[in-house]
Amino acid sequence: MRARERAVEGGFTLVEAIIVIVIIGIIGAIVAVFIRAPIAGYADRVARAEALDEADLALRRMARDIRAALPNSVRVSADGSALELLLTRTGGRYLAAADNATNGEPPLDFENDANTSFTVVGGLAAPVAAGDFVVVYNLGPGMAPADAYNLNNDPAGNNRNIARISAAAAAGAAQISLADNPFARQLEPMPSPGNRFQVVSGAVTYRCQTEGTRRVLRRYAGYAIEAAMPDTPQGGGSALLAARLADCANLFRYDPPGATEMRQSGLVILNLALHTKGATDLTGDGASVRLLYQVHIDNTP
Repeated sequence: MRARERAVEGGFTLVEAIIVIVIIGIIGAIVAVFIRAPIAGYADRVARAEALDEADLALRRMARDIRAALPNSVRVSADGSALELLLTRTGGRYLAAADNATNGEPPLDFENDANTSFTVVGGLAAPVAAGDFVVVYNLGPGMAPADAYNLNNDPAGNNRNIARISAAAAAGAAQISLADNPFARQLEPMPSPGNRFQVVSGAVTYRCQTEGTRRVLRRYAGYAIEAAMPDTPQGGGSALLAARLADCANLFRYDPPGATEMRQSGLVILNLALHTKGATDLTGDGASVRLLYQVHIDNTP
């Protein structure tokens, strides 16, 4: 009995246990009030950092292609949700008939369309593939025959400045072979004043579109070059560049806006906004990050 009494005297009563639990609960609530704000702030910073990284990567990818665009080939949709360009692989100077080569090197012929090979002065800086295109003196949409987008609009090649390469050539190669020579069939021959040419691998489109419950930015490539800018390019492939876009309108802006205002240089403005939370829905939670990027391009053909 005495040992049992000593054990009871050394323990906690129910009232004491309840008081301890209440005190711990009060302390925990006080601590939670002070900790919740820093934790929420940290989560917001992480979400913003992830959105910024995604936006920055997308902008850098687009800027790289825009800087490599064929002069006067950048065009933007009316609502600013899409941008298209012709992507160059390399370029150089061609041997002209006026250069009077004496060692049998063929010039780029603007008179006889039977001559389908020409000499690259100094050799190619980079390899080209069969199926690429040679473009000479591109002035942009609506400026036929100096409009590379006129490729499939004029399949006979009677009024265009773009020709398909028939055989691959390695870097340093001195000649390029063409499938045909539309330059000699132009209604009004338009050689380059500086004997310059560019090699184009194809058309590329960046487009903001709605997919399910989210807005995404996609890169399209490998589709046919058309006179009119396609709404959604068909026949090629696409890759997801960014998700959770807050808005598609005015994503792209181009100055000069068209062929009516020719300039030696242009400015593409990229205005990309991404939701930081609520990433997959069209409204998000109102929180977003926005990056503005300007890309200067050389329009000298």
